[in-house]
Amino acid sequence: MQTNFTPEQLADPGIKRANEILRSCVHCGFCTATCPTYQVLGDELDSPRGRIYLIKDMLEAGRPADERTVRHLDRCLSCLACMTTCPSGVHYMHLIDHARAHVEKTYRRPLTDRLLRAVLARVIPYPRRFRLALLAAKIGRPFARAIPDARLRAMLAMAPKTIPPVSRNDDPQVFPATGERRMRVALLTGCAQKALDTDINDATIRLLRRLGCEVVVAKGQGCCGALTHHMGKDDLAHASAAANIRAWMTEKRAGGLDAIVINTSGCGTTVKDYGYMFRTDPLAEDAATVAGLAKDISELLTTLTLPQGASKGLRVAYHAACSLQHGQQVKSAPKDLLKRAGFEVVEPADSHLCCGSAGTYNLLQPEISGELKRRKVQTLEAKSPQVIAAGNIGCMMQIGSGTGIPVVHTVELLDWATGGPQPRAMIG
Repeated sequence: MQTNFTPEQLADPGIKRANEILRSCVHCGFCTATCPTYQVLGDELDSPRGRIYLIKDMLEAGRPADERTVRHLDRCLSCLACMTTCPSGVHYMHLIDHARAHVEKTYRRPLTDRLLRAVLARVIPYPRRFRLALLAAKIGRPFARAIPDARLRAMLAMAPKTIPPVSRNDDPQVFPATGERRMRVALLTGCAQKALDTDINDATIRLLRRLGCEVVVAKGQGCCGALTHHMGKDDLAHASAAANIRAWMTEKRAGGLDAIVINTSGCGTTVKDYGYMFRTDPLAEDAATVAGLAKDISELLTTLTLPQGASKGLRVAYHAACSLQHGQQVKSAPKDLLKRAGFEVVEPADSHLCCGSAGTYNLLQPEISGELKRRKVQTLEAKSPQVIAAGNIGCMMQIGSGTGIPVVHTVELLDWATGGPQPRAMIG
């Protein structure tokens, strides 16, 4: 793609990177075949290629974002299926993130949108606040039909039937390995996940210790910054990320770290990109070190000796989270681990397509998200599984709200298969 940025524009590192990405696009349109929003809406501007044209026009002109551009960029899930499909290696993730930051700086949204997005950015990344919000949503759910805004109704529907008690395993501490220590790893305990499902971190810690890992929950870590980053709120995102970088580097310098383990794949994609996010920051070197240490839990487990399990007689439908299969290109590891543990693993049709969760997307774009959820649940249920496994809390909540089949984290099944308790969602 030909671009016409001025030398003055290219002096900005963000514009320079956007120019590189735009120039790598050859207009082939392969991305439209795997774009969920294009499949649902059928509008070229709701495909990656269409959004790339909108971004190019906006950035080249150096103009503020307009309502039309914002509408189509907001509809992007950032599922990154286009990056898996693209034969030219267009790094759409960096481009859409830069465009969203530009939108945030130059476009004044309607008041209700500004308030809604501000609440999400100031509540979900903070577990205590989020717990209170979930409790309020439970109380308000009976009145949902009286609320005209579909986004607010989606927020009320998001609250789980039961909010788990706080897990003390999420507090800063060190869990010694069971038996000989093979590895010392830090665990990102996350933010929303700590409020929605504490069993995931508990299972992760048990499993890693059983396999010879000393597990560190570092003091000072918190939200990875993904949620605010994808909303274009770069200052908030970088503040969260910087706190994590400092917390983990303190641990690395004090006692060493072999890996930073992440069991929410949406977080993992962002942490692995810290090096890029901080490339012009004084924290650049530490950020690159952290990004290099970051591993999805399934990646780390493939380097450890997971015991070969006997057949469990349990049919598991594996849902591949977009942030894992497209954002991190981790595709076979979770399935291989489940099979090794003794589970029968099946995959739904169109497994490359998003379930519609995508961070806050299901709250900000409930109609499109709802249609993607319906399609995903239909393909999963067609496999007649006894349980559905996924590696991302957002996907688990999204799919779980549309099916009666138990939905659990992959690590919960692996923990159960190697001596841990049966996942709570499968009991009763």
